[in-house]
Amino acid sequence: MNAIRPEKIESTETETVDNNLAAVTEVEAGIRDFVRNDIAYLRRPAAGSAEPALDPSAEATVTNVNSLIQRVAGTSLAEIENLISELESLRDLLHAEGQRVQREISGYAQLSQAAMKSTRMISDNVAQWKRAADGLRNS
Repeated sequence: MNAIRPEKIESTETETVDNNLAAVTEVEAGIRDFVRNDIAYLRRPAAGSAEPALDPSAEATVTNVNSLIQRVAGTSLAEIENLISELESLRDLLHAEGQRVQREISGYAQLSQAAMKSTRMISDNVAQWKRAADGLRNS
């Protein structure tokens, strides 16, 4: 059986993160190029008018860009919200476990104190018996 070395796991995780970052960077670059090249003319005001008039193809392009951004952002937002809820539940779990551990430690401390008292009482009684036995031998 082949054992998986930790270095191999870290290398694989690093490669996965690098691949994900490369994909995100590629998508961002594509969006930037699209905005610069394909819809840049929409930002220029038409001559003689306060507001640029959009032709139907320009409106479709804007709608497509908006939907693309919403899909990309929507997925990211959903993942962030899921992560936040998982972290909140993890925080609650850790808080509950911390309280449980504190109760356990308190119980062990009380048990230890009771054991010390019992040991001290037994030791005192044995010492008294020893003195009594020594007193009987000497008399």
